[in-house]
Amino acid sequence: MIDDILINKSQIIARCIQRVNEEYESDPKNLEDFRRQDSIILNLQRLCEASINIATHLIRKRRLGVPQSSKDAFAILEKADLIPKDLSQRLQAMVGFRNIAVHEYQSLNLKIVQVIVEQHMYDGLELVKIINHLIHDNSSQ
Repeated sequence: MIDDILINKSQIIARCIQRVNEEYESDPKNLEDFRRQDSIILNLQRLCEASINIATHLIRKRRLGVPQSSKDAFAILEKADLIPKDLSQRLQAMVGFRNIAVHEYQSLNLKIVQVIVEQHMYDGLELVKIINHLIHDNSSQ
């Protein structure tokens, strides 16, 4: 069964990763350019939001409960054995980054942005891959 919400959110994640890569260009110095920095951070926020939306959508469809926070959405998926613990922790950390980016922009550490771009940006795609696998397994049964 094709799920339009998951398809849409997956496309958003892919597009955000593409935009970050275009602006970052594998060069940490690009984070010093305010225009590039803003684009990178905005797209990381969007990527995080799309990942949260995927998690809450799956929780609702599977009737797994009601997340009390965005981080809790990933903890619920982990507890239900739908995503591995390490991915849950990385996505919860991304939510923490998003909260700082949205609410405390002045205190944002660019070294953390660099680590996210270089090491954790694809966590959203990993979530999409796992969820798509779950959906395809369930639809073939």
